[in-house]
Amino acid sequence: MTNKINIAIDGYSSCGKSTLAKAIAKNLNYIYIDSGAMYRAVTYYALEHGYIQNKGEIDENMLVESLHLILIQFKYNSDSQEIETFLNGTCVDKEIRSMQVSAHVSAISAIKEVREKLVRIQQRMAENGGVVMDGRDIGTVVLPNAELKVFMTADVEVRAQRRFLQLKNNAVDISIDDVRENIAQRDLLDTTRAADPLRRASDAVILDNSNLTEEEQFSFLMVQAKKAIDMKTLV
Repeated sequence: MTNKINIAIDGYSSCGKSTLAKAIAKNLNYIYIDSGAMYRAVTYYALEHGYIQNKGEIDENMLVESLHLILIQFKYNSDSQEIETFLNGTCVDKEIRSMQVSAHVSAISAIKEVREKLVRIQQRMAENGGVVMDGRDIGTVVLPNAELKVFMTADVEVRAQRRFLQLKNNAVDISIDDVRENIAQRDLLDTTRAADPLRRASDAVILDNSNLTEEEQFSFLMVQAKKAIDMKTLV
C-alpha cells in the first residue's frame, strides 16, 4: 500500500494556486495537474472554432458535440523544466493564458457536459495517488476523498495586482481596472454556476495568502502535507 496522498487545492482566481501546487508537487515528487488549464484549453478550442461569438454568446450544442474531438495532455518540457498543456497535439500554454480566454473560461466551465468530461479525466489521473491538483471543485467534486484539501483565498485587490503584474511581464497591454473587473466577474460566475460551483469543502484547510510570501505559503502547506502523509502511513 502506497503512502502517497492526493492533495486538492481549490480557491478563487489569481490566488497563486498553480504556483503553490507546482512547488508542492515538485518537493514531494508528485504529479501536478492544472485542472484550470484543461478548462482554458476547451475555451481556447471554442474560440478558435467560432463557438463563442463577439458578444460572448456560446454555441453550447456545437461545443458539446465537438467534445470527443478535444484531446488535452500535459507534457514535461526538459528545457524549461515545466509541465506544458497540449491541445490536440499542439502546445497552447501561452494561448490559454490570454485575457480573451480568461474572459470566457468561467462560462465554458459552467457547461455541464464540459465539466463531466474533464472531471472523468481528472479522476483517472489521480487513481493511484501522488497527485497535486488545483482548480475550483477539486476537493468537493473531483477528489472528495483527497487526504489533504486546501482552500485558497486572498483580497480582491491583492489578486488584481498579482494578475496585472503577471500580464504586464508577458507584455499584455491591459489596465488594472480591466483585470479587477475580470476577476470580480469570474468570482461571481464561479460561485453561482449551477454545475459544481466554487465552494470550500467542509474539511479543507483555509489558506488566506493576502499577506503571505510564496515561501511562507509553501512552508505552511508542506507542514499540512507531511501531517496527512504521516496519517496515511499509520492507517
